[in-house]
This record gives sequence, structure tokens and C-alpha cells, in this order.
Amino acid sequence: MKIPVKNTVDAILERAVRGYDLSPAEGITLLEQTDNSVIDAIHTTADKLRFSQAGDTVTYIINRNINFTNICEQHCSFCAFRRDEGDEGAFWLDWGQILEKTTDAVKRGATEICMQGGLNPEAKIDGKSLNYYLKLVKTIKQEFPQLHLHAFSPQEIQFIARLDGLSYAQVIAALQEAGVGSMPGTAAEVLDDEVRRILCPEKTNAATWLEIVSTAHQLGLPTTSTMLSGHIETVEQQIGHLEKLRSLQQTAVNKAYPARITEFILLPFVGQEAPKPLRKRVGRDQPQLDSSLLLTAVARIYLGNWIPNHQPSWVKLGIDGAAKALNCGCNDIGGTLMEEHITTMAGAVGGTCMEVEALKTTIASLGRPYQQRNTLYETV
Repeated sequence: MKIPVKNTVDAILERAVRGYDLSPAEGITLLEQTDNSVIDAIHTTADKLRFSQAGDTVTYIINRNINFTNICEQHCSFCAFRRDEGDEGAFWLDWGQILEKTTDAVKRGATEICMQGGLNPEAKIDGKSLNYYLKLVKTIKQEFPQLHLHAFSPQEIQFIARLDGLSYAQVIAALQEAGVGSMPGTAAEVLDDEVRRILCPEKTNAATWLEIVSTAHQLGLPTTSTMLSGHIETVEQQIGHLEKLRSLQQTAVNKAYPARITEFILLPFVGQEAPKPLRKRVGRDQPQLDSSLLLTAVARIYLGNWIPNHQPSWVKLGIDGAAKALNCGCNDIGGTLMEEHITTMAGAVGGTCMEVEALKTTIASLGRPYQQRNTLYETV
């Protein structure tokens, strides 16, 4: 006799509440659910686990994004941010502009600068790409040594290493010594090479992304982790991505690496400005909130024993969508950002800057306490 789906889901959720890790098959089962009452039970379980794993306080950070260039040698199918040099809208900030943006952030209470940019092959000093990136870091740290620099994705590390003939460890160690405090776990998209061949064929493959992040952990550099969801990937590929992240964190913990993943951030796909073939294939321009919330909840259930901090993207979901995610497993609402170009240029409707009071008001509306944190989830 076939076991009713609801009984199967109940058994999976009960095991999760008792502290067991989900298997990939169990994760897929949860993501395949369409019945609203079953989905509500998944959301509720994720919220219970959020409370036990991360507490009731919702954290936030005062930070600023600085995208230092949008000139990029790659051509990812979903990206509306990149430009070729000389294109209308192409930019490359000079050192004065970098300092001006940083100074403004400090005046507004920022504890973190997040720096990422396009892969500009002309970004070199004395013929070395690493020298350019080191000057980016030192320009900020010499003036504002107290700031935490959350900078340069695994894709940027690979880019520098390739151009300069260096190992990933050499690049990471040099940036760390200059003042980088943590690495954004972006450029992950979906860690499945079948998806990546369509979505971002010029980007690093999944194994290299994982290798670079693991190298950072071994060198004592914390990282975040992300997933770009809701485009061409299947639920099996979504769970495969979560499984790779969980295994990566388990390795860091079990081998006692000095650093590990600090948070997981779900980044729902925004395709309004993506090329027409991809928009047609995906079939929508803006994220689907219901599917994003289900994946948010399953990510908490799947990863929470190993990665306790989960954050939605208010830029992609809007602040109301992000508030709903706080009841589906998230314990952090993210940062003020102050400016955001990559998602905004893709057509996101969430905005580019969030005032601290708006974040606090959103959290308070849920009856939850709030607390400012720093990049490493320490209380400010």
C-alpha cells in the first residue's frame, strides 16, 4: 500500500525537529509539495528550527556595497550589470570615488564594506591584477582600519589567479594580509555544471568554486554562501546545491579549519533585463514568492544544523517578502546596502538602500526583537 504523501512529509519533519540531517531524497520530497497545508507545515518546522538553532532575535548589519566596475570579460546569460569597456553605462571607479563612498558609509554608521565587481582584464597595476585588488583594499583600510572588508568572490579569486599565474591560496593570503576580512560566497549561482553551462558558461565550475571556498576556510578567511534560484534549475539541482554547501561546512568543522561559512543567502532570480531567450525559458521576470519561501524553509531544515544563519534578499523579494521569509526559517534580514547595482540593473523592485529604521520596523512588526551585528554575527 502506498504511504500517503502527508504521512511521509510528517515523518521527515519530525526527524528534522529531533535534530537529524535530511537526506537529499527527503529534501527533494519537501520541495515537491504543492498542497498549502503541507507547505504551511514545512514553513512552521523551519521556523521552529530557526528558533532552536539561531534564537528569536532578528539581526541586521549596517553596510555598504561598492561595485567598483561593471566592465567584465564574461557574458553570463542572466546578467544585466556587465558592460564592455566603451559601452554606454560602463564604469570603473577611481580611488577618490572609492574613498568618497566609504567615507559616506562610515558617517552613516557602517561596520562593513562589501566590494565586488566585474572581471575587468585592464584592472592591473604594474602588470599585475593582484596589485590592483590589493590597492582597492589598502585604499580603504589605510583610511578606515576599523571597517570589515567583505570582498571578492571565488570567481574574482580565480580571475586574479589565472591572470597572474598564482595559486588560489597565494591570492587569498595576499588579500587577507592586506585587510580583507571575509569572502562573499557569490558566483555560486547553482552548483551544478549542467545548469552553469547554460546560465554562466564562462564562470568557474562547481568543483573550483568549492575548492576556492574551502581554501579560504583553511587559511582562516570566513565566507558566506548563496544560491541563485528560480530560473532553469530543477528541485534535484537545488538540493544538490544545498548538499554541496552542507558537505563543505561539515569538512570545515570536522577538520577544524580556522574559518567556515557564516550564513546562507537565497537569491531569487530577477530576469526583467535578462536576454530574451533566458526570460522566455524561465517564463517570468520577477521572483515567485511562494516558491522562494518554500526553498527558504527547506534550506533552513537542510542546512541549519551546520549553517545556523539564514538571510533573505530584500532587494529581490522586497521588504514585505523578506519579512515573510523571517517566518520561514530566516534569522537575519541583511544589511542597509546603501547602493546596489547588480540586482537593480536586472530589474529588481526591492530598491537599493534600506534605512536602519525600516529594517527595525519590519522586524518589530513580527513581534520579534532586533539586534545590530557585524559581518561575523557578533553583537554590535
